[in-house]
Amino acid sequence: MAVLWSASVKTLARHDSRTPDVEIRMTTRHDFSENLMSLQSHILLEEAKHPRASGDFTWIVSAISLAAKSIANQVRRARLSGSIGQFGETNVQGEEQQKLDVIANEAIMRCLGTRASVAVLASEEDDEPTILRKGSEGGKYCVLFDPLDGSSNLDTGVGVGTIFSILRNDPNIPDAQTTVCQPGSKQVAAGYILYGSSTIFVLTTDSGVALFELDPYIGSFLLVKDNLRIPTANKVYSVNEAYASSFPQGYQNYLAWAHQNGYSSRYIGSMVADVHRILLTGGVFMYPPTKKNPEGKLRYLYEASPMAFIIERAGGLAYSGAIPTLEHLPQRVHERVPVLMGSRDEVTKVREFLR
Repeated sequence: MAVLWSASVKTLARHDSRTPDVEIRMTTRHDFSENLMSLQSHILLEEAKHPRASGDFTWIVSAISLAAKSIANQVRRARLSGSIGQFGETNVQGEEQQKLDVIANEAIMRCLGTRASVAVLASEEDDEPTILRKGSEGGKYCVLFDPLDGSSNLDTGVGVGTIFSILRNDPNIPDAQTTVCQPGSKQVAAGYILYGSSTIFVLTTDSGVALFELDPYIGSFLLVKDNLRIPTANKVYSVNEAYASSFPQGYQNYLAWAHQNGYSSRYIGSMVADVHRILLTGGVFMYPPTKKNPEGKLRYLYEASPMAFIIERAGGLAYSGAIPTLEHLPQRVHERVPVLMGSRDEVTKVREFLR
């Protein structure tokens, strides 16, 4: 309960024989809109709207939030603990793993591995999905994640993040790779955690997008904004223009137009941080195909699909090539796609040039 105290003072003077009494009046007002709401309480309230809910989804989100707290602590102390720098191995994409990539991956695997309803875990850092249990053994969900997006920026203190996607497990499909290769529209939930000046947890389900912030003093993610909506327009674009000469001509034409029409460029190089800013303030995020990566650079299951789910649930648009990102059907676990997402009007404007 939110209890707000107010004082009404008639005479601002110390009480003595020469001054009148000071009247102090305490009033209590109940403003339930300002009550503290934790991430777990929020999910429980959402589950209460579905009489057949079993509580399994709440346990999964709770496990992700526990992993996020652990990773946030590791990121905050990375330099002091010697966790900065390369691990010395490459992942399945041929990218140099950072020490914190491995630490974050292990934290999420360990936190989710004990949840009885998780059938499959798939990480961007692992070659293949990990089967924990079959559908007949209670495995209802598949959880896919990028444990630490933007980890190469850790040396310079730039915000990094964790991205996750939750899918239903089809017990009739014995192959884990086939099971997780679902279009983004099939997601049960998706979200990301941004480790920056504060630790932000953004979650979306069919009920909309909610934003939570970690209060380190009580160790809980608290609701900051419910039913988050992306602005319909803002003259901001986020893209690595260093590769502009390698973009398809339509993207080059759009950038030339944007330069002439007062647009601002904002690019961090960490997808979670870049998309988070676009979600809150509007604009467009682009990761076009290039001559080096004609199919695109971002992984569909671990990055493009969950982020598109968030953006669209907030009222924005997301495309991969000519089709909405959420309609794409991946054929491989680590499949890459181009990405265009953000405010509805801004994405529409870019697509006019792509046509």
